[in-house]
Amino acid sequence: MTNCGSIAIIGAPNAGKSTLTNLLVGAKVSIVTHKVQTTRTRITGVAMFDDTQVVIVDTPGIFQPKKRLDRAMVSSAWSSIDDVDIVCLLMDVSKHNHKDNEIIIENIKKQNKKCVLLLNKIDTIEKEKLLTITENLWEHGIFTDVFMISATTNSGVDSFIEWLKQTIPNGEYIYDPEDVSNVPNTLLSAEITREKIFLNIHEELPYSLTVETESWENFKNGDIKLNQVIFVEKENHRSILLGKKGEKIKQIGKLARQELSSIFDAKVHLFIHIKVKPNWQNDMDRYKNMNLNFSN
Repeated sequence: MTNCGSIAIIGAPNAGKSTLTNLLVGAKVSIVTHKVQTTRTRITGVAMFDDTQVVIVDTPGIFQPKKRLDRAMVSSAWSSIDDVDIVCLLMDVSKHNHKDNEIIIENIKKQNKKCVLLLNKIDTIEKEKLLTITENLWEHGIFTDVFMISATTNSGVDSFIEWLKQTIPNGEYIYDPEDVSNVPNTLLSAEITREKIFLNIHEELPYSLTVETESWENFKNGDIKLNQVIFVEKENHRSILLGKKGEKIKQIGKLARQELSSIFDAKVHLFIHIKVKPNWQNDMDRYKNMNLNFSN
């Protein structure tokens, strides 16, 4: 008898959703940076715990959206809770009273939903305070279970996994047990490059660009050739990305190439081009490439 079910991990930006997803899957399927709003679209990971398959939906952070891209990201996160067996609200316990968390809780109440509360980053707060916070959050009446975890240190995660194994219903596997994600390699490779930009560009630039894989070619010797384009909104953004004598983009390309070679277990030849497209955030094709709904 096998078990199979799905969970969505929702929460405010930078709560640790992608870190937890990667930890549960046991492989990198979502990019992770220290900056908020890193995840832009729903990422599906596949985790195997003995005979239990858990399909994990990592979602963009939920916040108060202003621009079209923001609205599309938040809409993508909310839509995920209708398609899964279990909704998990992951919360940075040190920011439990942040307005974003209050909005999320109120929306869950309005939808008459129940969810599991995952209090993350418990190593950043005193135990007595943690218990008080937990009691106060429980009073909202929307939580069926509470787990105190640290996705970075793996603390408490085993208890959550055991609970999943006991709770996920009987059923046939949706994915091959060897799979770790249903994310196309073209999208994953573009996300890896975007991660390196987030980690190496310290202005607000990362939020006003997007990366797409234009072509993917497999060679007989196992090598992979990738052509990617980075769309930026302004000419000076292009200059920032290039850096002095092109050194910045070379470093980003090198880091992306190294990680992609490791992920795909092959020599990757990565070619990156930068294009200035002032209005890309209102271009329907860009949203299709990110699997986001343009109409939001």
